[in-house]
Formats: sequence, structure tokens, C-alpha cells
Amino acid sequence: MAEGMEGRLLRTWRTRGALAWLLWPLSLLYGLLHALRKLLYRTGWLSTGGVPVPVIVVGNVVAGGSGKTPVVMALAQHWKARGIAVGVVSRGYGRSTDDCREVLPDSPPAEVGDEPALVRRSCNVPVFVARKRLDAAQALLAAYPHTQLILCDDGLQHYALKRDLEICIFDDRGVGNGFLLPAGPLREAWPRAVDLVLHTGQHPAFAGFRARRKLADYVLQADGTRRPLSNLQATPLYAVAAIAQPEHFFAMLRAAGQQLAQTQALPDHYNFDSWQRTENMRETVICTEKDAVKLWRHQPDALAVPLVLELDAGFLAALDQRVDPWLSSPPGRISATT
Repeated sequence: MAEGMEGRLLRTWRTRGALAWLLWPLSLLYGLLHALRKLLYRTGWLSTGGVPVPVIVVGNVVAGGSGKTPVVMALAQHWKARGIAVGVVSRGYGRSTDDCREVLPDSPPAEVGDEPALVRRSCNVPVFVARKRLDAAQALLAAYPHTQLILCDDGLQHYALKRDLEICIFDDRGVGNGFLLPAGPLREAWPRAVDLVLHTGQHPAFAGFRARRKLADYVLQADGTRRPLSNLQATPLYAVAAIAQPEHFFAMLRAAGQQLAQTQALPDHYNFDSWQRTENMRETVICTEKDAVKLWRHQPDALAVPLVLELDAGFLAALDQRVDPWLSSPPGRISATT
């Protein structure tokens, strides 16, 4: 029933129908509270803090996943390839803990969050999680003082952490019906000032920088072994996905020529603790890499397909043009905006 209600709400957010207008007065109250909170940060009634290295926030204004973490991973790999020491901070959505801690290669996803665990595993960069992202950033720098740049996964509305650059991510949903929560999908009014906008969807109406999401040409086993994805085309697959838009994953598998005998869409960030394959299930289980960091603990023979994000070359050039001068300036520079 909860999934049905969630689906109805998502449909409501697409258009300004009867239910959206019924919820509209609540969205006005939500907008007022958000504006007041933002004002309190701007005027110093609520405290903000920064760190002596550039902070780049990758977030969105639309509720739900839009590809923030894949963008963070792609940027981390981009700067690593350039020899820049980068770290990542996150709240660690859905984790069972509430402290500030480093995400290690063997950290249980339940304790650090599935996305931070994926970033640490795939990018091999320092990752810290904390309820207050400022705490995570400070802890990261204390442990890795050579860090030159910090990426904040999500947190566009987390004003307690000063930031130097904001990247706003959109997918094919755009801004939906344009209403604030709960009448629409917006966490805050749009448009609002950000430094860069990146679209991860395929909708042709979106202008500006784009990113293309695709499947890797290989699958991963729990021990890290790679196998060509094309070798599975004759293998019946049981595809499971606990991501924001599971049908996109299933569609990409079919487009890659895979035979999906069954598909199962689960809630985003599902922990897989209660998931079990049926006794008569003979198909090979396949999932996203984000799901695999949790599923492998219960289903070690499952295969994972990484989702690869290709960033627009113009986007990377525009980003580097802004960031490079900061990297050559002396430590202690903070030119943050809220």
C-alpha cells in the first residue's frame, strides 16, 4: 500500500491536477518555512561554517533521485585523473548510525549508507558521513590533510556548510508541476541561483549541459572479477533494482540485448535484509552496483552492472575553469556562498 501511495504522489507531481491544488496551501507554508530558514542562515541567526579547501555541492531541487551520486563519482574520477586529491562527504541517507565516521572499503552499507559505500568502493577516495556535513568535511581534512577539494553528495539545501560552487542536477522529470512539496516535487522554488546545471535525462527540451547514463560493458562479481556483459545475452536474468527509477535500469538491460525473465522493482535504498530468492528461481540475479554493495551480503552470486555517467566535455571545461584558480591559491581561502 505504501508503494501505491508513493506512485500516486509521483503522478500527482507531474501535473497540476485536483490533488495537487488540494495540497497547494501546504506547499505555501512549506515555502514560507524554507525561506525563513534560509534567511536565518544568511543573517547569522543560524550558524554556518566552512573549511579551508573548495567545497562543491552536487544536489537538486527535486525530491527523489536524479543522478547526484553518479555525478559525484564521475567528478571524483575526473579530478583523480588530473592528480587532484579529492574527498567526498555525505549525510549517509538511510544508515542506522548517526555519528560522524569514515567510510572504509569494508564498511557495512547499513552503517554508512549505500551511496557512500558505493563511492568509496568505486572511486577509492576518502569518504566521510555525518548528520552535519560540516562535521564530515572537518573530519575528512583532519584525517587526510592533503585533500585539495571536497565534493558534497547532496546538500543543496544544507546551508550549515559553506560552499564555493553549486551544481544542480535534473533528470527527465524536470521540475514536474512546478509546485513546492507536498503539492509538487520541488524542495525549493526554481529557478534559483546556482553555478552550473546538469541534465542527466534524455528529454530533448532540456537546454544546457547534459550527461549520458549508460550501462558498463561488463558485470562485476562479489570478488571484483569482471565478466563481459555481452556474454550473458543467452542467460535468463532476474533483474532487481532498488533505485529511484528502476524501470530505466531494466530498459537499459533490454536495450543491451539481455533476456529478463523477471524484474523486481524495490523502494529506493532498500537494504535487502529481508530479500530472498525463491527456491525455484533458476535465473541469474543481476542488479545495479549500488544495490550490489548490499545484496552481495545475502546473495554473493549476484552480478552487478555499473552505471556509467559520461559528462559533457563543455561541462567539465566550464567546471575546471572555475575550480582551477582555487586550487592554485594558498590554503585557508574560503569564498563560499549560501
